[in-house]
Amino acid sequence: MASQGTKRKRDHDSSDSSIETTLTTNMIIENARQILQRVTKSSDLNDKGSRKKATIGIFGKSGEGKSSLLSAILGKPDLLPSGCFGACTAVVTQVEANLDDSNYRAEIELFSKEEWKNELKDVFKDIKDESEERNEDLIEMAVEKITALYGDDADKKTLEELQNDETFAKIETFLSISKKIISSSDLSEFTNKVASFIQHSETSSGDWYWPLVKSVTIKIPDCHGLLEHIVLLDLPGTGDCNQIRDDLWKTKLRECSSVWIVSAINRAITDRDPWGILKHCIEELGPGGKCKSINFICTKTDDINPAAYIRSARLPRDQIPEDKNQKKTCILHRNNHAKTRVKEKFENSEIKKIFNTDSQFQVFTVSSNAFFDHNFNLESSETEIPKLQDDLMNFNKSINIDLTRDYVNKAKGVLSLIQSGQLDNDKKMIEMKVNEFKNNLKESLIELDKYFRSIYKDLEQHLSKGVEESVNSCVASTKKLIASNKDGRGFHKILGALCKNYGCYWSKNWDVVLDLNKSLAKHLHKNIYDDFCTIFPVTGKTGKSVQEQIDKFSIIQSDSVYTSSDILHYIQDFIIIEETKLKAALNRDIVDQKKDIYTSIQITMVHEMALCYRQAAAVRGTGSMKKMQDLLINTVDQKKGAMFEKAKMEVLKKFNNLKLDIKSTLEKELEKAIEQSESQNSKKTRMGKNVLLLHHRNKYKGVK
Repeated sequence: MASQGTKRKRDHDSSDSSIETTLTTNMIIENARQILQRVTKSSDLNDKGSRKKATIGIFGKSGEGKSSLLSAILGKPDLLPSGCFGACTAVVTQVEANLDDSNYRAEIELFSKEEWKNELKDVFKDIKDESEERNEDLIEMAVEKITALYGDDADKKTLEELQNDETFAKIETFLSISKKIISSSDLSEFTNKVASFIQHSETSSGDWYWPLVKSVTIKIPDCHGLLEHIVLLDLPGTGDCNQIRDDLWKTKLRECSSVWIVSAINRAITDRDPWGILKHCIEELGPGGKCKSINFICTKTDDINPAAYIRSARLPRDQIPEDKNQKKTCILHRNNHAKTRVKEKFENSEIKKIFNTDSQFQVFTVSSNAFFDHNFNLESSETEIPKLQDDLMNFNKSINIDLTRDYVNKAKGVLSLIQSGQLDNDKKMIEMKVNEFKNNLKESLIELDKYFRSIYKDLEQHLSKGVEESVNSCVASTKKLIASNKDGRGFHKILGALCKNYGCYWSKNWDVVLDLNKSLAKHLHKNIYDDFCTIFPVTGKTGKSVQEQIDKFSIIQSDSVYTSSDILHYIQDFIIIEETKLKAALNRDIVDQKKDIYTSIQITMVHEMALCYRQAAAVRGTGSMKKMQDLLINTVDQKKGAMFEKAKMEVLKKFNNLKLDIKSTLEKELEKAIEQSESQNSKKTRMGKNVLLLHHRNKYKGVK
């Protein structure tokens, strides 16, 4: 029982805070709901279900301690089976709060029968490849999949023999559903049932169903304070050349508001995987995504041999205690050293130019074992699990506050409008003010249009430069990217996998990353990078961002003065509240549209090269590698002029659509608000005394 003491104390502290916050915001929301229900006979202000949750992406190989880390953060030992995160090459797994009941729940999205049929054919092609140029990585992954499902000797059978196996028929039936649901109130029972869909076993083959799985969502009860508005998403490297999983992976990555890189502390500096992932995904995380911060998490800090560490670190003996504190001293010394080294490596990395403030890149050194077990002689704070819990809780709390503010603004807007209708009004004065609002709206839209025209001109100029550079260099860069290594062994399979996956190949261990589409798009991306950082900054202000233009947009001029007119005061309050709600919604939409604009360049490359990729993937026989290379190079050369120009025009079209959407939404919604304020005061409206009392009693404390 003593080993649980730290955990229990931390859980008690955390839950008190989260309960208080949840009660406060929920009470405010409920009061707002009651006001609207009494006034408008409607309580439909709940957009929690429609608002997207924030996503935290988690990178890390199997064995790096991701499962133990999440179990510790959520305060539930053995919540997730060891190895379930990252054990499978490509299954996307996410964890979120169960907000519906008190059960543990898994929603498992499966391949269709047709998708698995095509996958199985490709798997057997790789397994049966006996040529000298066979790619061992692809064969290893293929064998891993087939034996996981069908048993130890499955890779020795032909596809026809396997189709006659009873397991094959069982899987066919199993795939008749698109999603499997597992739900249980008992954690142990739940873990056992879900294990075969998310876990891989090196010692026991057969009846492991992860090769059939696209994604898994695990919902955990009793964690509202941490995950009510957040999804924790495991993002393994794909490496298996399946485009369905690859597209899903990239889409999920662009949704990440934050990223956690998980690496065992003894490999945090030397392991190429985490740094390779960051380097390759810099565009998806930055200009092509919405990531605002990175946490580098060094795990397994308790796994240390004190004597060996003292020798390797050359620690003075007189500074090292001989008692049980010796291991603790070594752990804390290595933790500090690791933090310094990781930060130094980050400072010299390419991704530093995007995440350039101290708050955007943090390093944690954690021990999940010591968090639960006092025998490791580490204080709870020294495990740094509480720091990550606080980080997660504060993020969740900030989202909750934003949501609550939106709820309250809806109620306050209605109240301001109704209060204006209780007063004696001067119709002529109101009419003059309404006309002023309408004129201000027209003028503000004209100014906004000027801003967008200026930005469009800059984008067009820089994209044109990118087109010119791309046309001049694309053939040479394509030749370089698809050239084989010195002996050429296995490269034709890598090239075939790249074509099969529409231009992208990642090896299982991330040591080989080939992305022809990204290579073709690089000059266009490079030339608009500064524009994107200015127009769509991840954080802060640039003076020219779209968000800043929207924030300063208003139909209420700063020189508007209402001497003794209460009615105009209430009308103005209503307009201000409507503007605030509208701006918040638009700024959320801008982030999504910004991702579409930036990624459209690479998507255009994929579409333009798609036929060539399919033709190259189908090439077989003697000299197949040379034929694939020639086909790719010739296609790039033939299409280069039109392809890059098309990508440029697609960016400009999407940017123009963004402008039109913003202007249209502002015009439509603010005209509606003006009309509401005018019509509300065209007749007397009586508001129940109880509504006014409820409003004045609550005052919406804590939400500004």
